Amino acid sequence: MSESTTTDRPSQRAAGPIAESIAIMARLRAPDGCPWDREQTFDSIKRHTLEETYEVFDAIERRDWPGLKDELGDLLLQVLFYAQMAAEAGYFDIADVARNLNAKLIRRHPHIFSDAVATDASAVLRNWELIKREEKKAAANSGQTSLLDDVPRSMPAMLEAGKLGSKAAKVGFDWPNADGLFEKLDEEIAELRAELQPGKPTSAAAAELGDILFTAVNLARHLKIDPESALRDTNAKFRRRFRAMESAAGGHESLEQRSPEELEALWAKSKAAESAPEAN
Repeated sequence: MSESTTTDRPSQRAAGPIAESIAIMARLRAPDGCPWDREQTFDSIKRHTLEETYEVFDAIERRDWPGLKDELGDLLLQVLFYAQMAAEAGYFDIADVARNLNAKLIRRHPHIFSDAVATDASAVLRNWELIKREEKKAAANSGQTSLLDDVPRSMPAMLEAGKLGSKAAKVGFDWPNADGLFEKLDEEIAELRAELQPGKPTSAAAAELGDILFTAVNLARHLKIDPESALRDTNAKFRRRFRAMESAAGGHESLEQRSPEELEALWAKSKAAESAPEAN
């Protein structure tokens, strides 16, 4: 095998840079390292991990490949940070993380690394879920008492709702089709309206609003729509239309001087301009 073929392998090319990243992270956390990095804890880093994950999503949605390369580096930094702190505490190190991942990938792909058969993606997913359940049962201290226990509560709420609905559906606890969810959505909206009467506690309205959101996420699941992506697309659309309003009004400062009727007219104009076919 030629030298160029060997060095062109991603695993070969990555070995040196990743080892250097691990060494840099250890240096930053050393007693004479960076004061900010040294004072971080698992809890203080958590929010940065979530932010970096969403920045990866954003780069993918914008098809910003140079940006994605940078954001994936930031996400890798989170992994290195946690692993370094865990090593310092004597829990595990980055090598243990990689070994655990490698073993899991091999174990959960028996159709590739063993003699199991999976002819399509659905069969692969069924095998994956079966193997996960067997792993949970075999874990000495898993403490699992519910099918839902392996859905982390730490997930973003929208993602957690979708996962909970999917898990419950595996035992048949689900709406048979989307029609029932439209009816349920109408029911939950009516219940929210009932809790908005004078004298009613805000907590009751919050609970009903939560039910609406949970139902909407499960409707998205039935429609095979990713609710996170759908909402992010709507957020982007709102940004575009609001910028058009600002532009038409002569800047965002002037919007404050407009009446509700004028603002609504500007919004309608921005919507119409966006939906109008481009002139030839």
